[in-house]
Amino acid sequence: MAIETLIRAIPDFPIPGILFRDITPLLKDKQGFKEAIDLFVDRFKGRGIDYVVGIEARGYMLGAPLAYAIGAGFVPVRKPGKLPYSKLSESYALEYGTNSLEIHADALGNGDKVLVVDDLLATGGTAAATRRLLERLGAQVEAFAFLIELEALKGRDALQGVAVETFISY
Repeated sequence: MAIETLIRAIPDFPIPGILFRDITPLLKDKQGFKEAIDLFVDRFKGRGIDYVVGIEARGYMLGAPLAYAIGAGFVPVRKPGKLPYSKLSESYALEYGTNSLEIHADALGNGDKVLVVDDLLATGGTAAATRRLLERLGAQVEAFAFLIELEALKGRDALQGVAVETFISY
C-alpha cells in the first residue's frame, strides 16, 4: 500500500494560503497505520533510544506506538496549560503565527537518549523548540523523525547537528 494515498491535502487550513496535510485518513486505515508505524520501527529499533518524545498532538499518535514497539518510554511535549506538574516552556514561530510548548521538568534527565517524533516537518520551529526544551533537561537528542516533510519550507535547516528522518516528501 502507498501510504501517501491516505494523506489528504486541505487547502486554506488553518488559515488562507496553507495547504494542510491531514493524516487522519491514514490513522483510520488499519493497514496504512500499521505500515506507517512500521516505517518508524524499522528505522529506529535497536538504536538504543531511551525515550520517544511526541509533539502534541499528532506526534503522540505516531510516537506512542513507536515507543512501545522499540521498548522505549514515551514523553509528551504539550501546548501551554495542559501539564499539571512543574514544567519548562519554550516559545517558537510557526509558518502562520507563534506558540509555545511545555514539558514536565522531571520528564528526562542527563544523558537520556531521545527520539523526537511528529507527523510533519515544515519550518522546523516546533521541532527546534522541542530540542531546546530537551537540551535544557540534559537529554541527548539522537534524531528527529517525521512522517512527512514539506521540503520547500527548509525545516531541516532549523535542526542542524541532529539526524532528521522523513518518509514522505512534498
